[in-house]
Order: sequence, then structure tokens, then C-alpha cells
Amino acid sequence: MIVNRMTGKCYEEKESRLVIWLYKHFLGRCLLKILTCKFVSNLGGMYMRSPLSKLKIKKFIRKNNINMDEYIPTKYHNFDAFFTRQIKPELRPMAGNKHILVSPSDAKLLAYKVDDNSKIYIKGRYYTLADLLKDEKTAKKYEGGMCLVFRLCVDDYHHYAYIDDGKVLSSKKIKGRLHTVRPIAFSYYPVFKENKREYALLRTKHYGDIVQMEVGAMMVGRICNHPKDVFKRGDERGYFRFGGSTIVLLFEKDQVKLDQNILENSAKDIETEVKMFESIGRKMDDV
Repeated sequence: MIVNRMTGKCYEEKESRLVIWLYKHFLGRCLLKILTCKFVSNLGGMYMRSPLSKLKIKKFIRKNNINMDEYIPTKYHNFDAFFTRQIKPELRPMAGNKHILVSPSDAKLLAYKVDDNSKIYIKGRYYTLADLLKDEKTAKKYEGGMCLVFRLCVDDYHHYAYIDDGKVLSSKKIKGRLHTVRPIAFSYYPVFKENKREYALLRTKHYGDIVQMEVGAMMVGRICNHPKDVFKRGDERGYFRFGGSTIVLLFEKDQVKLDQNILENSAKDIETEVKMFESIGRKMDDV
């Protein structure tokens, strides 16, 4: 279930018959072992960057009801160029001052409390931050903190940004498979433990040390982060190539206070639809 913050209306995101078959049936799960590997993702990426894939663009726009007036006019030579299109900057204005917590991307947001054992409960599964980060020392920093999961669908804008001024302390890439990040996958696989992902430990001006992680998904073999050691609030961190994808933000204890509707929706396992740079909370000291 997803709720639109502007209208307050809830809607269901329908799973395709193919995705349901892949995850619910034995033969489908056998096929998944092939589809979620890097080799297949690379083949799909080659096709998406080929001129032949240009034929998919118009059908994709119609099927997903995408308003192309929102994007900078460009001639797309392949589907990948279309998928990584740039939105008009004035349509993603930055919310308020730097003490307002903003979303790093367009997405469907769920917020989770990290318990004192560095565990989070996501879609019926417990994850330890040590499993997620592959780093026990870093995981301990976030005991009692907050974990924000931003799930991007295929019709979302697939660029993402830094939420505050700061610098990169370290970064890490973790090899893995490429399950879809649609809700059905979480019922069968520990997606955030298995999927390819990369993250940076960021020292920010207003929110302490945060983790910003990008998680790959089926047919998203490439997470394209820009090399940058120092950044400003709103600077682009990178973008995903074709498919649905996820961004995870980790905050230390007592750093942020999320908007009440996001907390209430998350408690009911309802995702809140957010846009890049939209206000989603505040620094704890300002509450």
C-alpha cells in the first residue's frame, strides 16, 4: 500500500504476472537464479544502451503515464538515455533551511527504528546492520537510530542527491545478486542482505555521521555514483540505470525527527510517496 502525501489517497501497486510467477512458483524461483546474476544484468544493460531499445520509449511513457513536459527536452538515442533523463530543476525545489530533513530522491518511503542490537525489521524479516553494511564497527554507530528506505519504481526520477553539506569519510561496494525490490521479493529472499549495493559514510554538518546506501535491483547492474569527497546539500550523488532501485539512509540515535504521517504510515507498513528535496522531517535539536 502506498499513500500520496498531496491527496492523502492510498493505492496498491500491482505486481505483474511474471514477477508473481518468478517469486511464488518453484520453476520461477529456479529461473530467478539466472535472472538475478550479474551476467544477465550486463546483457540487459547492453540492449538498453543499443539503438534498438529506442523502440521501447513511447510504449513505456504511455504505460507508466509519464509527463514528459517535466523533463528537459532531449533526443534519446536509446532507452538507457531516456531512463536517466534529467528533470527540470524548478520542479524539484529545495525545502526550507538546512535544519529541514529532505528526501534524497523521488521514492516510496518507509521508516524503521534500529533496535539496540543493530537490527531492523523490514517486510517480515530481521536484518542486522552488520549484514547490510558488512562492517560490525560501523553498524554499532547506528544502534537506536533510524533507517529510512526509499524505494524507486520504474516511473520515478532515478537521480538522487546529498541531503546536507559534508564530506565522504569512506565508501564501500558489496557484490551480490539483483533481486527486484518490489514488495513480493521480500517475502521470499533477504533482499537487502543479498543484493548488490554500495554505500558511503558521510560526515554531515547538521545530522552527524550518516550512511547513504544505493541498492541495485533486477536489471539494474549499474549504480552510477559521481566521485566526490566534499559535497553541498542538493548536489547530485548519482543515478540508477534501468529498473526499480532503493536508497537507504542510516541516522545515529537522536539525530532526526520524521514527520508524524511518515511514522504512522510506516507503522502500518504503508509507503509514503515523496519527491526529491521534499521535507520529510527535521533535525532532532529543532523539534
